[in-house]
Amino acid sequence: MALQAGIVGLPNVGKSTLFNAVSNSAKAQASNYRFCTIEPNTGLVDVPDERIDKLAVLVKPERTVPTQVGIVDIAGLVKGASKGEGLGNKFLANIREVDAIVHVIRCFEDENILRDEGAINPVGDKEIIETELQLKDLESVEKKYSRTEKMLKTGDPKIKAEYETLKRCKDHLEKGKSIRELDLGKEERTAIADLFLLTGKPVLYVANVDEASMHTGNKYSEALKAAVAGENAQVIVMNNSIEAQISGMDDPADRQLFMEEYKMTEPALNKLIRSVYKLLNLATYFTAGVQEVRAWTIQDGWKAPQAASVIHTDFEKGFIKAEVIAYKDYIQYGSEAAARDNGKLRIEGKEYVVKDGDVMHFRFNV
Repeated sequence: MALQAGIVGLPNVGKSTLFNAVSNSAKAQASNYRFCTIEPNTGLVDVPDERIDKLAVLVKPERTVPTQVGIVDIAGLVKGASKGEGLGNKFLANIREVDAIVHVIRCFEDENILRDEGAINPVGDKEIIETELQLKDLESVEKKYSRTEKMLKTGDPKIKAEYETLKRCKDHLEKGKSIRELDLGKEERTAIADLFLLTGKPVLYVANVDEASMHTGNKYSEALKAAVAGENAQVIVMNNSIEAQISGMDDPADRQLFMEEYKMTEPALNKLIRSVYKLLNLATYFTAGVQEVRAWTIQDGWKAPQAASVIHTDFEKGFIKAEVIAYKDYIQYGSEAAARDNGKLRIEGKEYVVKDGDVMHFRFNV
């Protein structure tokens, strides 16, 4: 699937270091000067999922294929970006193209790393970016609001409803609030869908802390958590440099020793990647055979024919039925045959909503 999360933040907060750590298909330059990243770097990231590993142990396939999510490293933002400062216009255009935002915020002190904004202030840094996104959204909303206002005299109820939605968004943004905090109905969301509003995208915050605070957090990360408490947003605390070192080790034994030294049970990146996957409202189902055990990415809530289409569009066109085994049942009984013999293989039709973790086989005819 083409869904992507964009890594954003002020210059020199650790965005490209984080991108280098998570991306398994590209490497972003990470340097200590502003606008090091100009063109957005993109990469695909394997989503850590112990379920596919357990299925592979049982099935013993020729290969195992995890699901992936797209990550984009976007140029650092500066105050005034909404008016074109720095690389503002380019930065905001790049954010508009992604589906979710990973906002990296500096929560550590280091006099050797440049910082134009003065003393370390994670809440202030968050507000700088949030304000720029809100101002750009307000500009977009006001333009459409003005056009729609002129059309009210037609008496079209659809135009009137659209106008009222735009007014709600305009008033909300003028109060310094983001669109994702506004409770919009389905029709209201449709009315503003063509604007691709920046503050309507879901956000995950990464508190980039120093090494000493990677397990406990610090006063800066705690201040950030308090500031976003009302947003229903997750904050992940991690040390981006340590994560980059782990991901750069080719030998699993070396990685394990390194993590043991830092008292880590798994890289914090794993939690981050899984959180991004959920942030994008994605779910996973599996196919399991001797040739391949594979994880497939779908939108949460998709029905069986839609889920089948990610394997091949013909699967959706000619969908007949789906054979489904719940993941826990597959693990409990150890094989497809044993699950079937114990009545755990179900036949589902076109209206079946695929559950995260389902092990599936599709029957189709074209």
